[in-house]
This record gives sequence, structure tokens and C-alpha cells, in this order.
Amino acid sequence: MAKEKKLVESIIDMELDFPQWYTDVVKKADLTDYSTLKGCMIIRPYGYAIWELIQKELDRRFKETGHENVYMPMFIPESLLQKEKDHVEGFAPEVAWVTHGGETKLQERICVRPTSETLFCDHYANLIHSYRDLPKLYNQWCSVVRWEKTTRPFLRTTEFLWQEGHTAHATAEEAEEETVRMLNVYADFCHEYLAIPVIKGEKTAKERFAGAKATYTIESLMHDGKALQSGTSHNFGDGFARAFDIQYTDKENQLQYVHQTSWGMTTRLIGALIMVHGDNSGLVLPPKVAPTQVIIIPIAQHKEGVLEKAEALRESLSKCCRVKLDDSDKSAGWKFSEYEMKGVPLRLEVGPKDLEKNQAVIARRDTGEKIVVSLEELEEKIPVLLQEVQDTLLKKATERRDSKTYTATNMEEFERTLNETPGFVKAMWCGDQACEDAIKEKTAATSRCIPFEQEEISDTCVCCGKKAKHMVYWGRSY
Repeated sequence: MAKEKKLVESIIDMELDFPQWYTDVVKKADLTDYSTLKGCMIIRPYGYAIWELIQKELDRRFKETGHENVYMPMFIPESLLQKEKDHVEGFAPEVAWVTHGGETKLQERICVRPTSETLFCDHYANLIHSYRDLPKLYNQWCSVVRWEKTTRPFLRTTEFLWQEGHTAHATAEEAEEETVRMLNVYADFCHEYLAIPVIKGEKTAKERFAGAKATYTIESLMHDGKALQSGTSHNFGDGFARAFDIQYTDKENQLQYVHQTSWGMTTRLIGALIMVHGDNSGLVLPPKVAPTQVIIIPIAQHKEGVLEKAEALRESLSKCCRVKLDDSDKSAGWKFSEYEMKGVPLRLEVGPKDLEKNQAVIARRDTGEKIVVSLEELEEKIPVLLQEVQDTLLKKATERRDSKTYTATNMEEFERTLNETPGFVKAMWCGDQACEDAIKEKTAATSRCIPFEQEEISDTCVCCGKKAKHMVYWGRSY
């Protein structure tokens, strides 16, 4: 029995050391492994299968909204990167440079893409000439490199996977509409697919993407009360178009600059899944992104008919869910522990006694509840249970976020709340960056967003006491 408990005992309780708990789950659930190069991660098959499900659903939603996939080079000449000054300054500390090709020193340094705005702009300048060429609705799936000082699997690594949408439009109104539309696509995806509730809003000027006119964000709250930026959508206005001379002839035969947007989500969403839904037994996956939705565990599989029935169930259930049969020679207890660690939503147990009663036992990963179901009803019951797990996880995450969202009207209250009960703090702000900087210096909290749904908590800034302009969500973050 001690051996069967070893897998769960190998992760620390999240209440004792949340960062270590996170690392333990990432490793023990077989999501990643460490690479020889510090700061880079190897995404193992199980982790990559989660990313594939995320990618598949997002890609479907992008294409439904008229976007096409393209692929840009991973290398950017320094001269091209320098065309947009603010953008370059924003990414300069994180850029990786190629200086040699073989043994020959390059005449011009080459940047390994941290993001692809400049590449798309260069392409659009050659591609767009007339209003008939607009809009351009492009997206690419790729990896990017950012030389981070501190790394953690999925949350912040030197190289990570993502998608980046880049669009060009005839008018400012169309670009703004696209920016908000894609933010809503992200928010709906997190809500419906990842069972993660998010706050939608605009970033402050300080937190805005380098070179953008406006940055919109979805912010989620982790189990430990820290915030995670889960997706962003940027309105570039015509700033990049002017830097790269992207012009088109309008219907009146007048030259105009295009208006652009950019938006992205990354593999940090897997980190969010772990930290929003996980528990002290490991990963808890929402069924819609679970590579295996149902794991069949044969009990006393050496007994006559058990394995044969388990295989027959696997085959029949494959019509309604992603199902796997574990017929290895590991003990049933070890298998229970292993698939709890991996967060499989439903465990189906079938043994000799079950066969006698023409039934199976289903255990829910999210609640631990066990349900007895007749074998004839399984195909009908499993999809219902999977949806119940999905809905329950969203409800629990929403209730937890709401219970960890506080208000503060002065700095004493603000600091005390963050130190004693970490979470989102809603507080008024005057709009002055000096106050934003002071709050970060005093509390290590940053402005997460100016929510679209505003509340008037008070009429004065939480920091300086002057007249407030916005209600802001603040929090310490990953």
C-alpha cells in the first residue's frame, strides 16, 4: 500500500508551498521535462496533447471569424526590427541575437523572433496596395524566444509556443472592432473550454504592449491569489503602418495608412489550468481539454472475462469520448493514483463483481464522488457526467475568484489586504503613472486591467487621494 501512495506523496501540499506544488505537479503529471539549456522546457506527450486540444479549438474559432493561417520566418534582421522605435525598446532586454553563420561573422545581427509585428508589417507593405486588399486577417502558430531572467515551466520560459494574430484594416473603427472581437473570442474560450473565469479590460499606458495604441487583456486568478495575464489583444492604430509605410489607395483614390491589430495566447494557458483547477492529488483537467476523458481500470483483471469486457467498453465508449484502457500489470491502487495525478476527469472501474451485476463504477476526479451505472447506460451517462464536471470546475473557479476579490479605499487597507488575503484588489486610480509606480514599489502589486465594467468604489485615488478616474483591478502576478 505504501508504494501505491508514493506518487501522490511526491508532491507537496499547495498550502505549504504553492510554487513547489506547481513544479511537482508539472513533473509528476508528465507534462514537461527540463532541457539541457537552462530556461527551456521539453513538453512531453501528455502536456503537448493538452496544447493540441487548446490549439485545435482556438484555430476553429479563428477560422470561424474569417482568419487564415500563415507562417513567418523565425529570424528578423536588426534593421527591420529598428523601424519601430518604441517596439524595439520594449523588447530589447529579452531579444536573442544571432551573430555568426557557421564560423563567419554576420554583417548584420539577426534577431530570433520575440514576436512578429515587424515581419508582418514588412510583408503587408509589399502586399497591400488598394482598399480591395483589405482587411488582411492572418494568424500564425509558432514558437518565440524571449531571454527571461527567471523561468518556470509553462508560465515563463526562454522559448514557448503560441499563436499570434496580425490583421490590417482600412479604418480605425474596423481595427478597434477586431481588437475587441478577438479579446471576446479569448474570454469565451477560457470560460467555455478551460472552465476559467476571466476579467476583461484595458491595460494602463505603462502595461501597454510596446508600440500599441491600446492593449486589452483577460486576467485570471490562480489558486494562491496571484493573477495571470491569460491573453491580450492590441490595437496598433496606424503607428506601425507609418513606420513601415503600409499605405493603400481608398475608394476616392486617396492614399491612406492601414490600421492594425495583434493578439496572442500561449502555452502559459496550461500553467493556468494547473493553478486554477489543481489540488493536492495533482492535476484536475476540464473534460474539454483532457487528452483522456475516461480511463478504464479493470479490477482483478486476471479473472475470467474482465479484460475482455474492459476492452469492449473502451471500444463502445470511444464513440462518445476520449477513452483509454490501462491493462498494464500495475496494481489498481497505483493506477488510481497515477490518473488522479494526471487529472483524468472520469475513472471507470469494472471487475468480476461488477460483471455479475452488469454495472461499472465511475469516480469523478473533481469531487471524488463514485457513481454506479449499468453497462447499458454508460454511453448515455458518460457525456452527461463530463459536462457536469466541466460545469462544476467553472463554478468552483468562479466562486473562488469572487471570494478572493476585495476592495480597498486607502493604501493601508490595500497593503493589508494583499498581505493577509492575496487576490484581486479593486481600487480607484487617478490615472497618474506615478501612483501606479508607487503602488508597485510599496506592495509588489501591478495594475492588472481597467475593467470594461466600471464600479465607483470611492471618488478618490487609493494612492494619492486625488480625484479618481478609473476603477482598477490590482494584484501580484506571475
